[in-house]
Amino acid sequence: MTLKTVTATVSKFILHKNTKIAYSETGKGTALVLLHGFLENATMWDFYLDSFSKKYRIITIDLLGHGKTECMGYIHTMEDMADAVHAVLHELRIRKAIFVGHSMGGYVALAFAEMYPDNVKGLVLLNSTSRADSDERKLNRDRAIICVKKDYSAFIRMSIANLFSEDNREKLTEEIESVKLEALKTPLQGIVAALEGMKTRNDREVLLHFAPYPIMLILGQKDPVLNYDESKEQIVGTEVRFVSFPDGHMSHIENKDKLGKVLLDFFKSV
Repeated sequence: MTLKTVTATVSKFILHKNTKIAYSETGKGTALVLLHGFLENATMWDFYLDSFSKKYRIITIDLLGHGKTECMGYIHTMEDMADAVHAVLHELRIRKAIFVGHSMGGYVALAFAEMYPDNVKGLVLLNSTSRADSDERKLNRDRAIICVKKDYSAFIRMSIANLFSEDNREKLTEEIESVKLEALKTPLQGIVAALEGMKTRNDREVLLHFAPYPIMLILGQKDPVLNYDESKEQIVGTEVRFVSFPDGHMSHIENKDKLGKVLLDFFKSV
């Protein structure tokens, strides 16, 4: 199956706690809420919009301090971000939706699922985890904050390249450059606030065991950010569906067409 890239619908805005939140919607049917990761924005989903919107109502949202959404403070907790997502859905009168969260977007989707369980129809964690940061990872977040304050541009360029499997860093130079250019639109405050929020997020592994809706976990075997074997452990003893790709942290780019098919199959089953 070949999917066609389209440009997202023009952003609309709501005011939430005096902060401008950007979102777009396209298509009709069951609502799908697509949440981007750290240093990304809603445009990361453009490749899938044409295909998905034929049967579904697609909502893409720029999370706090990313894309066209303003910063709310010096720490954007995952709960703050989930609250902003809820405000958009309230505005659109969407009661139930299937959520797909890439990396940090997965953390936000889990926070949303904990806060607003009745609004969730299904959940996909894409290159993400339900577990809290380890002590080592928290230290790395602190180091990242120091680095980005010291040299914003160098931090972003290095961070983005490090999300792809080593094999793909040469193969996908154009795509990586394009991701870097989008990431460079993220304000310093948005980056620091997200790093602080991810560092202090709660462990939500319990949701994978007891959620009443279907969940799918998608991992890359050569993910430089998430340890593949450790990440797989969180679904032992659960009914979570599992999909494994052979590449890195950016399955929506590294495994484009296959991911589209996997997601459409999941949506259909929900």
